[in-house]
Amino acid sequence: MTQRMRLRWNGAAVLRGTRAGALRGLRIGAEHVLTESRKRVPIEEATLERSGVATVDESSLTAAVSYDTPYAIRQHEELNYRHDPGRTAKYLEGPLTEQAATVAAIIAAELRRSLRG
Repeated sequence: MTQRMRLRWNGAAVLRGTRAGALRGLRIGAEHVLTESRKRVPIEEATLERSGVATVDESSLTAAVSYDTPYAIRQHEELNYRHDPGRTAKYLEGPLTEQAATVAAIIAAELRRSLRG
């Protein structure tokens, strides 16, 4: 007995779903890094902490976390500055490096979710 099956491949829809999942994962991952870095950012009046943002460039599928004050870079790079307990220089670099596996898992989970649904 011969069995037949018909399969319709809708590649464009799959690519749209995968791209949407990647964008969601990047956005959630960047927000995660921002949250972790805010726990370490030097704090005097919280201006630097409040200036932190997570952004995603949809055209290049890249994410960024940044702080926007005139002294953000100096605070990040100057290892000799004194900070309150738990607050450090490299307040962005540290969490980014430490959370890389978690961010990769977040992106992978969103990609899988987009392929299922």
